[in-house]
Amino acid sequence: MLTTPEFLKPLLLEPVAVLGAGVSGRAAVALVERLGGTANLIDAAGGEGVTAEYRPPVTGRGLVVVSPGFAPSHPWVVAARAAGQVCLGELDFASLFWRGSLVAVTGTNGKTTLTSFLAHAARSAGIDAYAAGNIGTALSAIVVERGGGAPDSLAVCEVSSFQAETLRYLRADAALWTNFAEDHLERHGSMEAYFLAKWRLLERAVGGDVFAGPSVAAAAAKFGQNLPESAIVTDAHDTGDLLLRGTAFGEAPQRENFLLAAAWWRAAGLREPLLYAAAQTFRLPRHRLAKVAEHDGVGWWDDSKATNFHAAEAALERFGAPVILIAGGKSKGGDVAGFVTRIATKVKFAYLIGETRSVLATLLGAAGVAHRVCSDLTEAVTLAAAAARPGDQVVLSPGFSSLDQFSGYAERGEQFQRQVAELGVQPLSL
Repeated sequence: MLTTPEFLKPLLLEPVAVLGAGVSGRAAVALVERLGGTANLIDAAGGEGVTAEYRPPVTGRGLVVVSPGFAPSHPWVVAARAAGQVCLGELDFASLFWRGSLVAVTGTNGKTTLTSFLAHAARSAGIDAYAAGNIGTALSAIVVERGGGAPDSLAVCEVSSFQAETLRYLRADAALWTNFAEDHLERHGSMEAYFLAKWRLLERAVGGDVFAGPSVAAAAAKFGQNLPESAIVTDAHDTGDLLLRGTAFGEAPQRENFLLAAAWWRAAGLREPLLYAAAQTFRLPRHRLAKVAEHDGVGWWDDSKATNFHAAEAALERFGAPVILIAGGKSKGGDVAGFVTRIATKVKFAYLIGETRSVLATLLGAAGVAHRVCSDLTEAVTLAAAAARPGDQVVLSPGFSSLDQFSGYAERGEQFQRQVAELGVQPLSL
């Protein structure tokens, strides 16, 4: 049974506008209807059952539920607020109906893995746990499916900066922040604005446990925010954990995710052996740096999830020798020249795709890195296969968004693996 907060009851008497017809938007519609309300799904792309334009009602009252892709500056959101509508992000809206505990996970990289692992570990320990949020299953969908959950249920929510920046009602029992690096500047405009968008999540965990990596602590000091020393989880003195060998967390950067998970696990009073046991059975989500094929001494690696500089740089650190790199995609802002400078010594040859291929070619040329501009991923894979020699590693680690040529990083990674297979390269068993 879902209990509606008093302030929402009159708002649900009017049709609720839901902006965005993606996963979050459609889940929000289902939740509004479960509450007995009526929802209008609105998206510029249109489609069956979708209105292509938002017009604020003249009554000056009502609720608008906003998908993460809509920035606070979007004309529809601005118009809704100007008309006196109450605007809530989908995650914020859904959190009002979740009766269980909520652990929020954010970070520039690693947040999906950490979210997945915590939910997996909690379920392994007998807890009624769900992974939700930016991970691909909206919290609204979990609320509808589980009737708001039981008081002892656990929602582990991956929270992006897009979701965090407008939070008003979500209360997290714990917040975990993996790391902080350059990303999403096309939306936030500056590193400080990007940091403060994520910092909003920590403000929603007042009274709860907060854990963060050292790069978050450095950014907090830079931007004038107070992060307690007790919140900082570092691997500075970690020389490796024998119990993690052979698991997804045996090496950096995934070991840092385990350390954050362990910090929360201990604070929650859970038995540590159960966490290690869960690590043994956990498998990384697809398209994180993983060797997907090997042929004639050439390794093929799918790291399509590397949609920003920090992730691509972390991937290249894994290799002891320069790699054949496939990189490029849709720009998310940031210092591309700095990125190229940092990776130059780690790249033997680069095949460049997407809308950033020309600027990457210019910068790599200036850095003395051999490269080739490609029309698409197919050409990049074909040329890399022809050029690779025994001992080479061909790594798809784009460093940019996939949305110029693909529906998402998953489609990019799947296409890469299909094309490698079409070369006659037998895939590895993952």
